[in-house]
Amino acid sequence: MATIAARLRELGIALPSLTAPSGTYVPYRISGSTIYISGQVPRVEGVDRYLGVVGETMQVDEAYQAARVCALNVLARLSAALDGDLDRVSACLQVRGFVNATPTFKDHPAVIDGASDLFVEIFGEKGRHSRTALGAGSLPRGFAVEVDAIFEAKS
Repeated sequence: MATIAARLRELGIALPSLTAPSGTYVPYRISGSTIYISGQVPRVEGVDRYLGVVGETMQVDEAYQAARVCALNVLARLSAALDGDLDRVSACLQVRGFVNATPTFKDHPAVIDGASDLFVEIFGEKGRHSRTALGAGSLPRGFAVEVDAIFEAKS
């Protein structure tokens, strides 16, 4: 497989620049070869996007795109954790997706596929992961989706 940077170029993907966390937490934590990425929301160039409740003000296809933006932000944090060297990633271990949805909404996995699909598009088999897709009664700032992830990296 080509380098991850080449794969991103091939897909026409540029990792976003991110701002500092807005609370009392760190954007990532490294323990040995494991990298824990804090929850990322669909913020684009500092602007909150994809606000709403899935199943009420937003449909699955739009929420899927929101999860994809969250995943791009996860990758930007991961890149920062690895000093820009995403080729060090040996596996995406786990993804957790939270969907701000109506109580009767049932398609959480279809929404979080937006993040999962992106990780597989970029990392191939190394991007396949275990996953949890959860409904939430609300999310910070009214976001429709939030995604966090755990990766393993080579030294």
